[in-house]
Amino acid sequence: MKKFRLIITFVFISGSFSSIKSQCDTIASICAKHIISSYISDGQQYRSLLLNSEEYAEFHTTFFGETTYRIAACSGTSDGNLIFNIYDQDRHLLFSNRDQKNAPYWDFKVKSTLETIIEAQLDVTRNAGSGCAVILIGFKQK
Repeated sequence: MKKFRLIITFVFISGSFSSIKSQCDTIASICAKHIISSYISDGQQYRSLLLNSEEYAEFHTTFFGETTYRIAACSGTSDGNLIFNIYDQDRHLLFSNRDQKNAPYWDFKVKSTLETIIEAQLDVTRNAGSGCAVILIGFKQK
């Protein structure tokens, strides 16, 4: 009987992971519309499953000097569900889309190379449940 429960549990968990991956794939596709043709994707999809609005996802990246970037942030099938903050290495806040009504993307130019931390959180006022947070980064070719 224990073996049967273990198999059922494994099948349930495997199915859940497949569903989560599918959900994140859909959100990444929706989010990709914000990386318009004048930007080239960095080839990464920064993803994290957030179980509630109190959890944060943290992504580390480097922005190179004299480059213009676009960061797109999505969760769910409509814009504005994800709050993202960008910090430097010393945790000084550089940008928050919360100040821009949870705008789904931000364009900016970096003067010199910068190590950053991108933090993402579900907006409790727009998305009370769990969700997949997706961050995409594009840059303009010189």
